[in-house]
Amino acid sequence: QVQLVESGGGLVQPGGSLKFSCAASGSIFRISTMGWYRQAPGKQRELVADITSEDNTNYADSVKGRFTISRDNAKKTVYLQMNSLKPEDTAVYYCKARIKKSWRDRYDEYWGQGTQVTVSS
Repeated sequence: QVQLVESGGGLVQPGGSLKFSCAASGSIFRISTMGWYRQAPGKQRELVADITSEDNTNYADSVKGRFTISRDNAKKTVYLQMNSLKPEDTAVYYCKARIKKSWRDRYDEYWGQGTQVTVSS
């Protein structure tokens, strides 16, 4: 079994910072792209940022310059540093990873359990 376990999140004031981590565990042969998504109440889940195994990054326009995604391949972990947080960043944040369980398998997508971020004074 493959699991993605997130940590971080919580309540923060506008302008504050938070850092997430998401660790993959289980039967893993290789991980390709890892990313963070978020879903605000009444809205669709959207991409926040993702990072390839070669460390190429991609960000939503709304978070560019404020959020930084990174990964530690040895630890099978992806991070999201969020600075200058705004009330509109309030959402449930999910990590996602494309994982191959053996050399013969295809890549499948796995999701973390989600963690709430609330930006409010």
